[in-house]
Amino acid sequence: MNSRAAWLFVGPPMVVIGVFFFFPVLCALVMSLTDFDLYALASLDNLRFVGLDNYTELLRTPLFWQAMGNTLFFVVAGVPLSIAASLGAALLINSKLAWFKPLFRTAFFAPVVTSMVAVAVIWRYLYHTRYGFINYGFDLLGLAPVDWMGDPQFAMPAIIFFAVWKNFGYNMIIFLAGLQSIPSELYEAAELDGARSMAMFRHITLPALAPTMFMVSILTMAGYFQLFAEPYVMTQGGPLQSTVSVLYFMYEQGFKWWNLGSASAVAFILFMLMFGVTMLQVRMASRGLEE
Repeated sequence: MNSRAAWLFVGPPMVVIGVFFFFPVLCALVMSLTDFDLYALASLDNLRFVGLDNYTELLRTPLFWQAMGNTLFFVVAGVPLSIAASLGAALLINSKLAWFKPLFRTAFFAPVVTSMVAVAVIWRYLYHTRYGFINYGFDLLGLAPVDWMGDPQFAMPAIIFFAVWKNFGYNMIIFLAGLQSIPSELYEAAELDGARSMAMFRHITLPALAPTMFMVSILTMAGYFQLFAEPYVMTQGGPLQSTVSVLYFMYEQGFKWWNLGSASAVAFILFMLMFGVTMLQVRMASRGLEE
């Protein structure tokens, strides 16, 4: 009886997940093994099974490797910055010296729920070469203006800073919950022993936040690998393809050139990369817990 009741509760959600997630993923996997394109959309008689040709062709495409390199640079540089900004903001709000905590918590979280297009337009003005506020500050300091959106050397770092500002508030809330779960008695005992703030942060706060840090790092890494909206809105992949990400490359393959089979192959290559990095993080975390 209990088993039947459990299946009645679990069954409908599993059916929905299967229909709207696993079935489309399976279809995309099959599509990645075909030459599904605009002609196949007109008639399935034009569809051919090509095996792994889409994958091997991608590995011979220079733009795909450039997109992969851009994405890896975005992840390697952006994830630590985002985690550091989130943890710093959480520590400031959780501090006993902080005033108006609800106000700052709301202000820091506001970019997360703000429209990407709206804030991207604002940041494009901030990055403007002649009239942007950032270059205006450089001018006051006697520095030369920077062509943030037009120089391949600065376009991706500009997007990284924008993405960190846009997303750090989400992890801040998670870190804040982790900080508030640490018993205050630990800090009181450390103060009685004469420990300083940095020592308490190193020996109490960071070890207590280790599980939270692990979860945040996986979520942030997965989100940053899926870079698309920022270059799509701000640079359209330019200049000189310096901000083309893997997802942006997939979008162009699928919806600009209608090479849907190739676009599906890009999606599964990205999935395998994210899965491998996640497994590496899990192994490193498990080793840390064992030690």
